[in-house]
Amino acid sequence: MKAIATIILFLFIGAAAQANTTAKEVKVTTIEMSIVTDIVIQETVKLEKTTEVARLYRRKNSMVKKALAFTTKRNRPKMA
Repeated sequence: MKAIATIILFLFIGAAAQANTTAKEVKVTTIEMSIVTDIVIQETVKLEKTTEVARLYRRKNSMVKKALAFTTKRNRPKMA
């Protein structure tokens, strides 16, 4: 009896879900745009005469680890 009631319940829910189709087709207005093919790009390169030092690290997080590895006076061990 329980199996029959479950099958009827599923059939009823399935029929109700299929009957709930109220979607209408909405027409979308399209816009035509022309393609511009005459594009001129001017690139200028500025050279600066400043010399800066760049550091190279073996690992990508070495600067972060160095910044997080700071010590304070309270972190230092005390002599007994």
